Amino acid sequence: MTRTVRPTGIESVLGDEELIVSKTDLKGRITYANDVFVRMGKYPYSELMGEPHSMIRHPDMPRCVFKLLWDTLQSGQEIFAYIVNLAKDGSHYWVLAHVTPTRDDRGNIVGYHSNRRRPDRAAIERISPIYKALSAEEGRHANAKEGMRASLDMMVGLLKKQGVGYDEFVLSL
Repeated sequence: MTRTVRPTGIESVLGDEELIVSKTDLKGRITYANDVFVRMGKYPYSELMGEPHSMIRHPDMPRCVFKLLWDTLQSGQEIFAYIVNLAKDGSHYWVLAHVTPTRDDRGNIVGYHSNRRRPDRAAIERISPIYKALSAEEGRHANAKEGMRASLDMMVGLLKKQGVGYDEFVLSL
């Protein structure tokens, strides 16, 4: 399904006690979405099922963060990340995502589970300029893969400079 949603600049905010939950298959297609996800994304449940989770990707969200997320998950590890999502009506909402692999009885990864909560506003103010710089780096390259790789190199450089891993960086904000 092709969608063209334009950001409006209007922000929706999760409640302090709200939790967005979704599950996907190995290819990132949505297999479950709780009522908070449906409400915040402003998509009917039926429009979410079977669709790629990337359908809510905000254009200001650097692709390198998702590359890092997928690489981490596919290696069998969990990951935390600040993410800005785009709702069907063009509004956006920030989340602190905790994404984990889902395993079968034999330990094989069969999908992914994501819990997202309201992030601390100060953390969003610290991560926003970093994401803006990463997105700008991605935009400087005609080839999307080259741009994503260049921004990932920027992120890795930032982490090395601070002497932390990605999760430690995210949780320190």
